[in-house]
Amino acid sequence: MTADRGSGATERAVALAGALARWLPEQRWFAGKHRALQAVTPVSAVALGDVQPRLDHLVVQVEYATGEPEQYQVLVGWRTVLSEKLEHARIGTVGDYVGYAGLWDDELADLLLAALAGGEQHGGLVFRPEPGATITRGLPSRVVEVEQSNSSVVFDEESILKLFRRPTPGANPDVELNRALRRVGCPHVAPLLGEIGGELFGAAVSYGMLSAYAANSADGWAMATASVRDLFAEGDLKADEVGGDFAAEAHRLGEAVAAVHADLVTALGSGQRDADGHAELSAAMIGRLADAVRTVPELARYAPRLGAEFTAVADLTASYPIQRIHGDLHLGQALRTPTSWLLIDFEGEPVKPLAERVRSDSPLRDVAGMLRSFDYAAEHLLVGEGADHQLEYRAQEWAARNRSAFTAGYTDAAGQDPGRHRTLLRAYELDKAVYEVVYEARHRPAWRWIPLRSIARMLGFEVPAPGDLPTA
Repeated sequence: MTADRGSGATERAVALAGALARWLPEQRWFAGKHRALQAVTPVSAVALGDVQPRLDHLVVQVEYATGEPEQYQVLVGWRTVLSEKLEHARIGTVGDYVGYAGLWDDELADLLLAALAGGEQHGGLVFRPEPGATITRGLPSRVVEVEQSNSSVVFDEESILKLFRRPTPGANPDVELNRALRRVGCPHVAPLLGEIGGELFGAAVSYGMLSAYAANSADGWAMATASVRDLFAEGDLKADEVGGDFAAEAHRLGEAVAAVHADLVTALGSGQRDADGHAELSAAMIGRLADAVRTVPELARYAPRLGAEFTAVADLTASYPIQRIHGDLHLGQALRTPTSWLLIDFEGEPVKPLAERVRSDSPLRDVAGMLRSFDYAAEHLLVGEGADHQLEYRAQEWAARNRSAFTAGYTDAAGQDPGRHRTLLRAYELDKAVYEVVYEARHRPAWRWIPLRSIARMLGFEVPAPGDLPTA
């Protein structure tokens, strides 16, 4: 285990391991909830300073009854007595001290800001401010309480610290792409202010990143679903007649995504995917489909047609441009500020290995992800509604209008219509829908009919009513 010698962090981490094994599965960012946890073992323990309250940076390895282990980053605060405000963050007790989730403690969160502002190094942890960045400390903090795979702390509307809960050795694409976009002056990302890095298993790793906070912003998902809700409430109006029409914003969002793609090419270059690359992509899609059918039997009836769509990718003969992309783009990854759209969370799909997430791909994958998100925004309010043909019609009307507006905005900024590449765009969209079915089956089973309905609609099947799932 990597240790901060003489600090006591190692001993505290080992003593807390049993409590961590009980605490980790309760955290919303813990990915192993569906697996049988066997043991938690610290692999790295670093004390950040020697004052009270203490803050230890841990990386722990979680062993399961079957399958590969996972590594998680945990910041543990230590106090002799927890205030009522911090009691919910309790992890366990070691001797006279209570260990708790340190991010909830303003005093300890400020230690991280101070370390970044000062470019400090603690054991194997390196705090790196970006050149020219201004980092203000001593600010009140709050943990962002939304469902996500990482943890974020906002410092008084000035900055936001994102901690990668499952650190992976290698260049983190979120840090890498934000840094590259900052370098070329991209206006559609929040400026990167600093990075927390180190080593894990002998390789460089990113533990977190500090960015400027987008004050007075709203995420695209909240805006889009509010628009759908307004449409449903106005039974006698069409999508373009409702006060909360989202199409103009969808158009601007398309322009922003195209601009980010162009800036990524400027910063990092581009390449071409030839026939061999198309065959490799096709095989990967077919492989994911086979895995998905085993996990979600309702997909079986669509599998032959899906397979045909993915096989068609291998038949493409023309070369297509590839580049670094967002990789997991949807409405929840877009923030509307008073002046523009910003894109966030450039990590790619969290279930994919790092080598896949940093690989160049077609920008059509990002376009397809956003098109899927418009379908989600339109249909998620139908959950629990049963068969209501009027609402279903209006949901599809909204989705079609906003998908078209987004594509038009992208076309205006990029100079070419992504719809020209129909075979590839459809394949990416269907591949994303297959991924969504598996995700929902594992995390929100009642929602899995949303991507299943989209698959049926795209392939020309009779579309099942909400909740009326197809059988194998």
